[in-house]
Amino acid sequence: MAARASAAAASCIALLLVLAGTSSAQLSTSFYSTSCPGLYGAVKSVVQPAIAREKRMGASIVRLFFHDCFVQGCDASLLLDDTASFQGEKMAKPNNASVRGFEVIDAIKSAVENVCTGVVSCADILAIAARDSVVSLGGPSWDVKLGRRDSTTASFSGANNNIPQPTSGLANLTSLFAAQGLSQKDMVALSGAHTIGLARCTNFRAHIYNETSIDGAFARTRQSGCPSTSGAGDNNLAPLDLQTPTVFENNYYKNLVSKKGLLHSDQELFNGGATDAQVQSYVSSQSTFFADFVTGMIKMGDITPLTGSNGEIRKNCRRIN
Repeated sequence: MAARASAAAASCIALLLVLAGTSSAQLSTSFYSTSCPGLYGAVKSVVQPAIAREKRMGASIVRLFFHDCFVQGCDASLLLDDTASFQGEKMAKPNNASVRGFEVIDAIKSAVENVCTGVVSCADILAIAARDSVVSLGGPSWDVKLGRRDSTTASFSGANNNIPQPTSGLANLTSLFAAQGLSQKDMVALSGAHTIGLARCTNFRAHIYNETSIDGAFARTRQSGCPSTSGAGDNNLAPLDLQTPTVFENNYYKNLVSKKGLLHSDQELFNGGATDAQVQSYVSSQSTFFADFVTGMIKMGDITPLTGSNGEIRKNCRRIN
């Protein structure tokens, strides 16, 4: 009898340990509430001045989060610099001379380390910074789930293959998002991040010169700052949202309905296909867009995070410990 009771107790303890392990592996909005209560203030103390100096930085930080999560999950692999013995993701085609804002993430990491040393991952810092960037530009807020750890690896090929290109069609966009566990609805809502920020001429040249799914006057306006010859003015910039590229709202979708999407991939969301109705719903209701965007950002933040004893807490976001 005693032996059976002892075995039952041991079994119960083992089950509790398993459950505790499972619990620790889940992301939580209160993950740092005890270990780093000053975290949110530290992040905001850097994000807000950075965006005040350059409004575009908010869009750049959101994009960093997106490009990170689509490769190996949200693990800060994108932040790793190349070395003589390590190939990161920064030089992959979607990122090279394109992703930016790394120095802001470095500054946030430094501020966070000052309030709680060695506790908060770069992956979580990026997730919070993306939320704060959206809020700083007038967009919705949400409770960020935390508890990610940083990768010790990166994937150059994953960055080249997983991140949607500005030339992508609707089927390809849908497929790439589905591969990350995100629905077509999530894809259309998350594309609304293009209501802020700028794009380079090289990414919209073909759309404004060679395609018919674009307003003629709008195309001519964009052509004035983007020469037709490849290599000429490749890095010239234009706003992704014609009216208000530094305010997070629903004008992006209004532009699509008017055939004034800057990228081919943008206009594909409203081009006689399956997503037209959703775009129209966001034109009619900004609050619906905001709600769906928040849902999409939370889902994207859940993509295969490293938790528990996997990965590490990097001391420097650019280097493995």
